[in-house]
Amino acid sequence: MAKSTTMLWGIAGVLFVALAGVAAYKALPILNPEVGGVAALDSGCDLRAGPCHSELPGGGSVSFAIKTPGIPLVKPLDLEVRLTGIEASKVEVDFIGIDMNMGFNRPRLSAKGGGVYGGTGMLPVCVRVAMEWEARVLITSPRGLLAAPFRFITVKEGVALPGGGQ
Repeated sequence: MAKSTTMLWGIAGVLFVALAGVAAYKALPILNPEVGGVAALDSGCDLRAGPCHSELPGGGSVSFAIKTPGIPLVKPLDLEVRLTGIEASKVEVDFIGIDMNMGFNRPRLSAKGGGVYGGTGMLPVCVRVAMEWEARVLITSPRGLLAAPFRFITVKEGVALPGGGQ
């Protein structure tokens, strides 16, 4: 009896590991999609001051704006992407913590017409006073998946950014 119970637990363990492996294999393309081209990062971009612009490899451009003033944490952010010279079947914004994994956070934007996509996203609460983020605009196009990175900093409510910005 004890031998058959041990064998059943062994089989259950092997099945669980196999199931976890299949789930990880299926989730990997969602979490880390294969990008066909990445626009150069504009280090002079300040999303707090207004939209930032980037040229896409192979032609076309993308403009990204977080229209919510101050880019607050844990509050809805009004997001806008404008595409020029490229068709897209899907546009998403992947929010990535630069020095800290903040989990999967990738809102899909809706087409508004004329190459404009809009929607809302939200940044999670962070234990740090200031946090550097990358908003990676992911564009699904006939040329494959294209990405345009835009960096910004958030600060806890009531704290001023270094250099006097809010």
